[in-house]
Amino acid sequence: MLYTKRILSIVCLLMLGALAAKAQPRKAVVDKIVAVVGDRIILYSDIRNSIEDARRQGSNVPDNAECMLMEQALISKVLMLQAEKDSLPVTDEEVEAELDQRIRYFVNQLGTREALEEYAGKTIYQIKDDARESVKERKLAEAMQQKIVGSVKITPTEVKAYFDKIPKDSLPFFESELEVGQISVFPKASRDLEQYIISEMNNYKRQVETKLASFEQLAQRYSEDPGSKDRGGQYQINRNEKSWDPVFLSTAFRLKDGEISPPVKGKFGYHIIQMVHRSGDDAIVRHILRTPPITDAEINQSKAKLDSVRSKIIDGAISFNEAAKKYGEDESAKYQGAFILNRDGSPYVTIDQLDKDMVSTIRTMNVGDYSAPVVFTDEQGKKGVRIVYFKSRSEPHRMNMRDDYSKISQAALEQKKGEALNKWITTKLPTYYISVDDESANNCQQLAKYRSEDGKAF
Repeated sequence: MLYTKRILSIVCLLMLGALAAKAQPRKAVVDKIVAVVGDRIILYSDIRNSIEDARRQGSNVPDNAECMLMEQALISKVLMLQAEKDSLPVTDEEVEAELDQRIRYFVNQLGTREALEEYAGKTIYQIKDDARESVKERKLAEAMQQKIVGSVKITPTEVKAYFDKIPKDSLPFFESELEVGQISVFPKASRDLEQYIISEMNNYKRQVETKLASFEQLAQRYSEDPGSKDRGGQYQINRNEKSWDPVFLSTAFRLKDGEISPPVKGKFGYHIIQMVHRSGDDAIVRHILRTPPITDAEINQSKAKLDSVRSKIIDGAISFNEAAKKYGEDESAKYQGAFILNRDGSPYVTIDQLDKDMVSTIRTMNVGDYSAPVVFTDEQGKKGVRIVYFKSRSEPHRMNMRDDYSKISQAALEQKKGEALNKWITTKLPTYYISVDDESANNCQQLAKYRSEDGKAF
């Protein structure tokens, strides 16, 4: 059964991932048209890039991902084409706003707009222009899906009926669950300290080039990367491995053997990189990492900013979610909201899913409290300041209608929406011209019925 949330998430993966695909170099893929829906095509690269993006973001990718994404790409194209037929409104302003939001995300990842342009090999305007059509298609598909399921409601009787169908021995046991939100800002080092670090790293570069010291010696002495410091800063890298800082990769692979880069700003601080040896997409490099320190002055400025935000929330001048969008600097929060999410996308988490700084903070709080601004360190070692909202806490229990009505109601509603969407898809899909290339039809049983008439690739 095709459920609403699943379809929408895959539509977003296919369509939203297009901007990432345009903004990042990838391993070459022999491209081809794998399907046609109406007058629209689906490219093999779209499917592969979506899978790569999912892996890069840490998502669990199933073995049948290609088949699943192909099928859902067909559905998303039908949703989009029907939206055009129904003249559903998607304005240029909406598309542009989404493009700007995505650009801000990538700029945040890479540090500056210039770094994004350098990495993509295109201007910001060109990146946006390349992705504009994909973003518009995604928004049309979303609009159509909302038209189909937007009016679906759930009654208490239906919620109970849904719950009663769950075998009693299959009811999940919930540990104590928390709803915790945060508004985070990240103090920036002063320009003077950044310039000092850059000057220091230029000095390291001169020492190596004038043979006053070896790169390995300087890395062991000064590098702030614990993963490579003891090895003289050495790493083996591949330019297609998405776990590496894109700035680090792009800088390294522009170097010749023995060449040392100027200081470059990446996710974790400033690097100088030495290319030891390169063979195709593989290379051995050394680097020295220095991070400009955040002083008490910058931290206190961030605390003052968030203290003012906290006062506005408590006074009722702005909601917590609105404040997170307006003042927060955590890009993920701008897409998924201010609350920490469980793996299933719900805002109910167990304490082991929180970082140690968060655990320390909420231990001194009561339900309903907003913390004073507190310093924390994120998973990348970056120092930030945040205010925490401790919204709720449940006691350990077996799922029941009293304690978990909202969860059960939401699950029942999603199922009902899914049934409505599935019914629409089952009815509508046969009315569109759909053709799938021979290889995809052979590899994916669920696509065989859409095999191209001549049995060949397009």
